[in-house]
Amino acid sequence: MRDYSAEEQFAAAEMARADLYFFARWMFAQRRGYRWLRGPHHKAVCDALMRVFRGQCKRLIINIPPRYSKTELAVVNFIAWAMGQVPDAEFIHASYAAPLAVNNSAAVRALVQHEAYQAIFPGCKLASDAKSHWTTTSQGVMYATGAGGTITGFGAGKHREGFSGALILDDVHKADEARSDVIRQGVIDWFQNTVESRKNSPDTPIILIMQRLHERDLSGWLLGGGNGEAWDHVCLPAITADGAALWPEKHTLEDLRRMERAAPYVFAGQYLQRPAPPEGGIIKPDAITVVDALPAGTIQWVRGWDLAASVDGDYTAGAKLGKLADGRIVIADMVRLRGGPDERDAALANTAARDGRAVRVSLPQDPGQAGKTQALYLTRKLAGYRVTTSPESGDKITRAEPLAAQINVGNALMLRGAWNDGLIDEMRMFPNGTHDDQIDALSRAFAELIDRPRSFFG
Repeated sequence: MRDYSAEEQFAAAEMARADLYFFARWMFAQRRGYRWLRGPHHKAVCDALMRVFRGQCKRLIINIPPRYSKTELAVVNFIAWAMGQVPDAEFIHASYAAPLAVNNSAAVRALVQHEAYQAIFPGCKLASDAKSHWTTTSQGVMYATGAGGTITGFGAGKHREGFSGALILDDVHKADEARSDVIRQGVIDWFQNTVESRKNSPDTPIILIMQRLHERDLSGWLLGGGNGEAWDHVCLPAITADGAALWPEKHTLEDLRRMERAAPYVFAGQYLQRPAPPEGGIIKPDAITVVDALPAGTIQWVRGWDLAASVDGDYTAGAKLGKLADGRIVIADMVRLRGGPDERDAALANTAARDGRAVRVSLPQDPGQAGKTQALYLTRKLAGYRVTTSPESGDKITRAEPLAAQINVGNALMLRGAWNDGLIDEMRMFPNGTHDDQIDALSRAFAELIDRPRSFFG
């Protein structure tokens, strides 16, 4: 890197104070000794963060692929730049693991101590030198923690006009844990119970920057109105709307398409910021042929059920699935409802009466004595029909794969009905969707069809 004259360094410092994007580029060159291979998304991220600093945005979500400089810009550079402008600003930063957040905090501290930074912001100096919690001589604060951790004794921002700090959350979900409903909900609960209470003022900004991992990850929950606030949303997929690579210096379009073919639903979330590929991930519903009438000939029928575990939020679903003489399968009907045990039991009985005795009924049996008791009770409620009960084996994906294989090779029909769109949407999102009750019901019905010999059905 060439040497800069005193006049050039003075001009650069002036420009870096005024603009975050220039600051990030200048400091990168000063620290690394070479120019940053930047893409258009870098400026888009910086522009969004500048809106936060100017008070034009209080709640910001940035969805961006992994390793696309999000932490460098939204955590390291933004905190350092904003603290240079407001040396008494108070920041809280969190990532999915405390060591990551602490390392990011240490990177901010190192940037503040760099001689090129001090030439830009001579009024911002450190008063302490810890990695996870340090302060400036102006009483500014930087505190780092892991998602799910306690934040005791610290707040972000000050109760006054103008920018005075922020809560910055960077990848609060660990990618390989985002499928877990329990772990994912734990992050949302932590946001509600801990993060939101750490604002020293209602005007303290909250910035969430992450790759999408699930339809109901923290980003999806917030964008869907989860905490009741409106969020500005900057969405930066690796493949742009016009089909170009967002950052070709990082990934060419050929690279991205290869990655997409290798892991379609992972790519859809992490790189396209849509936590399901357009054509479906494990299940590709576009391969299903929709028909207006059932094919002629003998059809073996099963109605598989997935029973809601709770009244609130969960659905009970019953899928009617048939097997044709030529081996194809046909999805003929879907019953779906929310309700308590009485509504569920009525739906099971009424559906069985409508299907008739030629349709076998397959019910899940929960583990333990309570599950056995429920299975016996429901079997008696369906007296006169052919009912089987069995425990679920394997996870949802494993149970769905045999059905998915038939659908994906074009071996499935679906009878046209008002329920089609909801089922297809669930198929596209599986296993990253909010609900999978219809898939579970179909998986059970299909397992019953292939596990029972033809003669058993009559």
